[in-house]
Amino acid sequence: MTDGLGGGGFGQRRPSGETLAGAADPVLRRTLAAAGLSATGRFVSKAGWVSRVWVGDEYVVRLNTNGQFRDAYRHEAAVVRLLAGSEVPHARHLAHGDGPDGPWYISERLPGRTLYDAWPAADSRTRRAMVESLGAALRALHRVPVPADLLPPWLAEALADSLTGKPWPAFHPPVVSATLQQVEAARRLPSHDSRLLANVADWIQERLELFAADEPVLVHGDLHGSNVIVDQGRVTGLIDFAEALAQPADVELDTILRWCAKAREYPPTPDLQGLDEATLTQVPGWLHGAYPELFEREQLRERLNFYDMYVELALYAHHPQPDVREAAQYRIARLLSGHNHLDGLVW
Repeated sequence: MTDGLGGGGFGQRRPSGETLAGAADPVLRRTLAAAGLSATGRFVSKAGWVSRVWVGDEYVVRLNTNGQFRDAYRHEAAVVRLLAGSEVPHARHLAHGDGPDGPWYISERLPGRTLYDAWPAADSRTRRAMVESLGAALRALHRVPVPADLLPPWLAEALADSLTGKPWPAFHPPVVSATLQQVEAARRLPSHDSRLLANVADWIQERLELFAADEPVLVHGDLHGSNVIVDQGRVTGLIDFAEALAQPADVELDTILRWCAKAREYPPTPDLQGLDEATLTQVPGWLHGAYPELFEREQLRERLNFYDMYVELALYAHHPQPDVREAAQYRIARLLSGHNHLDGLVW
């Protein structure tokens, strides 16, 4: 879920998808009243993938309007409670609930703006400082005690319904134990490639041992430029924990490295463009330097390929658009031969 929650400085020109809302917006007023918060002050209304967002001087208001991601805000509030007292930079949770306009979540306003917004104008030194600060934030996140079975309710529901043909709200983050389950879901497709899926099942079985000794940690699950807030060259907060779950720490790299390799596919809103991948080539190396333990797992590339296989299988089995499923099938075949978007990355 990419909500675009950070918001730039109010003195800057507002990008596409942002308007000054003020407290006159009746939906915003109702939501603030439900939280017992004042409706005074200036708010910037921002477009999002699944939410309406208002960024105020003191707090950020999100409203889920599309009915997907069941209990996502309740889950996020529970995850943020786990962060209390930790060194993880994050936005303090103020209130959440359900109202006539949909589920809502209110957090404090963090200083700065998203990494996506800050990146283009930043020089190399500032970019490196931001990535190194991100490494420190991730190390702190992965040290937070977490229930071993932590899973977003909407994802648990999707996994439980994976063989029923119900549409999925999202196709990440990877869940190692459910990877073979995605093969079975794909086999229910009328036009599935049975030989390909037989090879995939064998490929997965051969690699499950890689994860046998893993201890789950708290993983953000959707970490890319729009879900990191930065200010003056440092991370002031990780945001949007609706996909946070307990998995091996290097699951975090699945989205981060996918973002570095395919940044154009990660715009903060549908009407904007993602960053140029050429500007992110040094990010994996900088992150490795700041958080080397994240990259030191034995057979890391095979583990990352496994996570990628989960995502591609989920797309192949559950995406409603035939062309997207076809593209996922092609990428699955490339993965079996040892190739994917990681080929050009250096860390």
